[in-house]
Amino acid sequence: MDNEQQLPVGHLVADDTEVAIPVVEILTGRGFVTGKSGSGKSNTASVVVEQLLDAGYPVAIIDADGEYYGLKEEYELLHVGADEECDIQVGAEHAEKVASLALEQNVPIIIDVSGYLDEDEADALIRETARHLFAKEKKLKKPFLLVVEECHEYIPEGGGMGETGKMLIKVGKRGRKHGLGIMGISQRPADVKKDFITQANWLVWHRLTWENDTKVVSRIVGSEYGEEVPNLNAGEAFVQTDWTDSGIRRVQFNRKRTFDAGATPGLDDFERPELKSVSDALMEDLEGITELQEQEHDRVAELESRLERKQERIAELENELQTARDVSNAARKMANALAHGDLGGPEEFEERLREKNERIRELRERVEELENEQTELRSFGEWNRDIEDIGEPESRDDHDDYDDFESVESDAPTDADGTDTAESDESTVESAESSEPTDERLETTDGTATAGKTWGANDSEGRKSPDDKGSIEAYQRALRERGRRLGGAVSNDSVSETASLVELANADPVAVRIDAARRESLCNEDHTWDIVETLATDGPMTVHEIAAAVTASVEQIQSLLTELRNRSLVTRNDDRQYGLDRREMISIITDPDERAHHSELHSQWRD
Repeated sequence: MDNEQQLPVGHLVADDTEVAIPVVEILTGRGFVTGKSGSGKSNTASVVVEQLLDAGYPVAIIDADGEYYGLKEEYELLHVGADEECDIQVGAEHAEKVASLALEQNVPIIIDVSGYLDEDEADALIRETARHLFAKEKKLKKPFLLVVEECHEYIPEGGGMGETGKMLIKVGKRGRKHGLGIMGISQRPADVKKDFITQANWLVWHRLTWENDTKVVSRIVGSEYGEEVPNLNAGEAFVQTDWTDSGIRRVQFNRKRTFDAGATPGLDDFERPELKSVSDALMEDLEGITELQEQEHDRVAELESRLERKQERIAELENELQTARDVSNAARKMANALAHGDLGGPEEFEERLREKNERIRELRERVEELENEQTELRSFGEWNRDIEDIGEPESRDDHDDYDDFESVESDAPTDADGTDTAESDESTVESAESSEPTDERLETTDGTATAGKTWGANDSEGRKSPDDKGSIEAYQRALRERGRRLGGAVSNDSVSETASLVELANADPVAVRIDAARRESLCNEDHTWDIVETLATDGPMTVHEIAAAVTASVEQIQSLLTELRNRSLVTRNDDRQYGLDRREMISIITDPDERAHHSELHSQWRD
């Protein structure tokens, strides 16, 4: 680039002397052009741009009002934005390619943001384009001018400057040493951040009439110019530059040669000129980016739809789990009724047992289906983070539901040899109908045994008739004794609400779970209880805070915490701190089903 090259832009009002501006100062400096609507500020900016394009220097124009597409009448510019009149519709995802075309392939670009209905979308395009221009210029060191119309919208004098404004200020302050210049244009200098105006090395003041604006002229240029600026004619301006010693000059700027798309519409019809277009190769690159973005949007929409379906399915599963819990509660009530002798004779008891066992079988089949459903949900990739929080046994709620399913079976008590009492009761009824006498020992709740004899056709001594009331009463007493044992199996243990976490952790049902977690982890028994007691006394704590308090390694601690969370003994908050779960430990102690069947259910869950 010729550092002495000058670009003619107008002539002095006083003596008609030609006024030219140095290319290097325009391309790499910071300029500010202002004036009220119709004063000629956009014409001046277009004249500067036309001179640069004539000299072979590309520019990028942030066009807030769609005024600059008229340049395409004479120059091959890439016109991008949101309107169909643009060469191609673009978004922030195209910003890097736009910057690359401008700097690396010398393609002049108009970034027309007037057609975006969403201001955030327009801001993102401007911000990302400026950021990529700045980043690329740090390596290329190539003189380049960024023109920003209506700059007061991005770098306002008052508060509320966003990330886009901060990026433009960064270009203004640091872009020059990399070769990146900026020219801000505004009709309201009072609304533009003063740091930007006062640090500009060339300024053009067209006609201004609002008092706040003329005060800015008086403060920066001088009071005499502040008084005179309302009297300037269209196209006239006070020009203030760092590269001349002649002070402030009153300049009449030339008229731009290209179509004036920003002119105020009149009654006369006008024809839009034939505009030049850029090469198809450039368009294909940008269209490729658009196609990729559309594919990504489609993919996101598909994943969101799948997520919605999965969430609906989860809601269905939760409803079914609740229904199963209700059935389990009903089974407990039945057991309590047996314990208190509220059921009728053996026939009614046998029928109820049969119905309950059939329902248990159905519930177990449903549990298996639900486990399969939740296994599918957990495989839903990175988009199922929220689904896993519901489907995985993170909070133990779902696991508790499975415990409720299986615990229904526990309501039928077992004999000492492990035989299901339901089967035993059925066999008792059968034996009552058989002809062979059978001795039977019945354990009472205090551990003593009572001897009884059932009636039969071949009993030679003391045989009782089925109509013998004493024999029936003996049988009913046996049933009630089994009911009491069954009720004892489901009765709740008491636990103090004020018990400490250490006391809760050492309770037998909880200690069994802690020991099971220890066996599945990398910790030995000493490390396990050190960690549990540390959480009980000092929790919640992070993994590294726990590691500082015990001798176990981070890996051992993490493996134990994982197993404890699977058993609902430990929770984790948003700060990744772990603590013992008081509510769940109390629930474990007071829930007899949980105590009786935990080992089996935990094994089924892990499988």
